[in-house]
Amino acid sequence: DSVAALTRKLRVGDGSEEGVAVGPLISPAALEKVTGHVSDAVSKGGKVLVGGGRPEQLPEGLQGGNFFAPTVIAEASIDMRCFKEETFGPLIPLFRFRSDEEAVLLANTTEYGLAAYCYTRDLARAWRVAEELEFGMVGLNEVGITSEVAPFGGVKASGLGREQSKYGLAEFMNLKYVCMGLGYAA
Repeated sequence: DSVAALTRKLRVGDGSEEGVAVGPLISPAALEKVTGHVSDAVSKGGKVLVGGGRPEQLPEGLQGGNFFAPTVIAEASIDMRCFKEETFGPLIPLFRFRSDEEAVLLANTTEYGLAAYCYTRDLARAWRVAEELEFGMVGLNEVGITSEVAPFGGVKASGLGREQSKYGLAEFMNLKYVCMGLGYAA
C-alpha cells in the first residue's frame, strides 16, 4: 500500500522540468510494450493499485506523447509478461514471498539480470540478499542506482560487460601481454 501511495505522488511530464519524476517512454513501441504488460498482468489476476494506463492529466503540449502513468500491480505471478520480459517502463509488479530464500529464487528465475532492488532495515539481510541475487546491479534501499562513476550493466540475457566507470572504459580496450627475452636476440 505504501508503494502505491508513493507512486501516486510521482509527477509525469517533461523530464527536463524540475519536479518531474517520470518522462515519456522512448517510442510508441515502448508505450505499446508497457500497455501490453499491464493488460497481460490484469488478464492473469494482477490488481492495478495505481496507474494502469495513460496519465489522466498532462501539461499542455504533451498530450498524445509516449507517456504512461506510473503503475503498481499487486498479485503479480511468474506467468505474466512483466516477469518474463524486461518492461523498461514505469511498472512495478509486486510478488508475494514467504522468505528471503523464496524471494531470491523467484528473482533469479527470470532469464534477465540487469537490476534488482531490496528494501529492508536489516543491513546484514540486505547484503546477504544482494550477494545471492544474479543481477549486474542491486539497489539496497535505493531506486536511483546509476551514475557516471558506477559500472552499468547486467548478466544473463541482459547482456555482458559494463558501461560507465573505469570498468566501462575497459570494455573498449583489449588486453595484450608481451614478453621480451633479453640476451637471446640473433
